[in-house]
Amino acid sequence: MTVAIAPSDESAVHRAALDPEVSRDARDFGAYARTGGWGFALKVARSVRPGGQSADETPKVSAKEFAELAGCSPERVMRYYKAWDKAADDGLVPHFEGLAPGQDVELPDADVWHTYYVSRSSATSERGTAISAAAEAEGIRPTKALEVAENPTALRAAILADPSTAQAARHALLDRLKEDPALQAELARDIARTDELKKAVATESRAADRIGYVRQIAEKGQIRTPAGQTLDAPAELRSEAERHLSLLDELEEGEDTGEWATDAYDTMKNMVVETVQADPELRVQERRTKFYSSLQKATKVFEELTFDDADDIYEDDMVQRLEELQQAIGSCIQALRSAAPQR
Repeated sequence: MTVAIAPSDESAVHRAALDPEVSRDARDFGAYARTGGWGFALKVARSVRPGGQSADETPKVSAKEFAELAGCSPERVMRYYKAWDKAADDGLVPHFEGLAPGQDVELPDADVWHTYYVSRSSATSERGTAISAAAEAEGIRPTKALEVAENPTALRAAILADPSTAQAARHALLDRLKEDPALQAELARDIARTDELKKAVATESRAADRIGYVRQIAEKGQIRTPAGQTLDAPAELRSEAERHLSLLDELEEGEDTGEWATDAYDTMKNMVVETVQADPELRVQERRTKFYSSLQKATKVFEELTFDDADDIYEDDMVQRLEELQQAIGSCIQALRSAAPQR
């Protein structure tokens, strides 16, 4: 007669037939999945004697001896030791003095392990501490940030090969530049020495200036005429500036703003000129302002000239040009005097 075996019985029979080494590996894996590195930290905590405790006081061994028995470095053992020590200070696990070799205790969840364990000795340096703090602020494990920091060649390769990594690096670099004057200076020098970057910066600066011109009209309601007058913008002109500005603000990050900025700038400049030309009084004031501006520039140039060394710099052509200029100035004065109102 055939006897049916319930599923649970089948499982029990199957487990009995398994190689004991397989069963042990499965149990060890399950323990590690539940506790992460805590299981190994416990082995260190209950077998390595705390600092200041002599070999006569405890059956535990030194970290160096434990490492030799384990076939690894003392530094690796101490990283587990320090992780347990920090967790003990927080009350998650017993202190070393309360543990004996072979003793089992309830362990924290695996998810908590990386809060205490630092897999790299660089994390204890000033640089490593700063990287760890920045990683925690970003919500990632310090070990990941430290691994990247210790492999700059790998970081470079990722930036060169992957646009999204390059974007992340760009954003991080911009954030760093705000608080690092030395890096600002280095980057400025790099740009100044690279023709392609100089051209790109000039192009972007020009686009930014043009957007600023449109923004001034849209947000402050003021226009600047070609002669340099600052006036209140007509409602129609300001409305057009606001329309162009909204189009610029809607552009996706990374989208080229140059063409849009040029179109908005040219439209505003043409409208400003039309506004001036449409108002006779404003047109006269524009000409007057332009004349005064040119006169001030010419006056400043002549005021800066010195003739202490006239013997050294004299040339006939200089005198001829000045005489021609003198005649032009005389004609200008005569025209203005003729136009002066009679008193």
